[in-house]
Amino acid sequence: MFIFKLDIMTQLTSAKRGEITQELKDVADKEGISRKKLMRRVANGEIVIPKNITRKIEPVGIGKGLKVKLNANIGTSPDYIDINNEIEKAKVALKYGADAIMDLSIGGNIKEIRKYLLEMNAPLGTVPVYEAAAYAESKAMPVVDMSIDVFFRVIEDQAKQGVDFMTLHAGVTSEGIERLRRQSRLTSIVSRGGAIMAAWMNHNDRENPLYEEYDSILEIAKEYDVTLSLGDALRPGSIHDATDRSQVQELIILGELVDRAREAGVQVMVEGPGHMPMNQIEANVILQKRLCSDAPFYVLGPLVTDIAPGYDHISGAIGGAIAALAGADFLCYVTPAEHLALPDLEDVRIGVIASKIAAHAADIARGIDVERDNEMARARFDLDWKKQFALCLDRERAEEYRSRRGPKKEEETCSMCGSFCAMKLSGSFL
Repeated sequence: MFIFKLDIMTQLTSAKRGEITQELKDVADKEGISRKKLMRRVANGEIVIPKNITRKIEPVGIGKGLKVKLNANIGTSPDYIDINNEIEKAKVALKYGADAIMDLSIGGNIKEIRKYLLEMNAPLGTVPVYEAAAYAESKAMPVVDMSIDVFFRVIEDQAKQGVDFMTLHAGVTSEGIERLRRQSRLTSIVSRGGAIMAAWMNHNDRENPLYEEYDSILEIAKEYDVTLSLGDALRPGSIHDATDRSQVQELIILGELVDRAREAGVQVMVEGPGHMPMNQIEANVILQKRLCSDAPFYVLGPLVTDIAPGYDHISGAIGGAIAALAGADFLCYVTPAEHLALPDLEDVRIGVIASKIAAHAADIARGIDVERDNEMARARFDLDWKKQFALCLDRERAEEYRSRRGPKKEEETCSMCGSFCAMKLSGSFL
């Protein structure tokens, strides 16, 4: 058992002591919430502020009562190793509204790309097992032959380098794998990190080292105030597999790991299902909040149908909006390239905007950030195009449509109705 260093003040331990950090002040002011209320929710673990103690970035709050936040995944693959392209994707994602970036790189110089991403003014997340697996491959070693030391060395190196939050598949256990074998899943394990851990466990006939040595992870996380994002290794990869026993059993374990992280002074959030029919989403959010003591919920979509390749950003946005309305706090974007290929710059832009619409729609329904929409309504009625464009989530796309297919005669209206514009007609006498 490790003895945790009591002199390290994380956001969580500071809040528990009634101390308001500068990061907490910044988040409270940006969100329009009282500092004391925010402090209480951070202390309770209902809100996290992912920020490594070594970084100087604008802090982002994720959790209860705050705006729904958006994450964008980028990263190299073995087939496409172009660091500059991935950096451009991150810039595009942040430009169009992402609140955080996750580097999922599994090819090339992973530490080098992370160095550039850490220069950006946004929280950065990683999945350490990806780098561990890439290291094994670089040594011509099967991933299942990696030593436990490799896992933990990568986690510590990433924390030292400045990573703000890490996805760790610590909840998939031998019992969970055995239960999975007894089920009739169509898609087995679709989590890349979860599959790596499960294969390692099967090959070595060992328990998950991230579960067995969880205290060691907590010690590292506390030292650098790294927020843990507990990954759902057994998440459903198809509508058929949603809310099955394996998924729920892992969620129970994640809830226990949440409690242990909080006791150690480590911030923690929980990741959620990837594919799920609409009628199950709200129940899953409620279940996660209950079993995981109201930890912030980070959902991967969820995609509400399996037959929309090329349009999965729409499927994911539908699921994300429903999840956020039900209480999910952090949406992971989905691009049109999901299930098909590594996304390009335009895919990233479209994916971010789709998920941003979902997040904002949920905020509106929760009574947050409504005034921007009211301002848009006034600008539309006034036919104030300049103001309309300024309020758009994607100003460039809106201006492009009007420029390409604008009105030929009535410059103040659009080309749909022309002189029969309802707002122009009614505005003349109402």
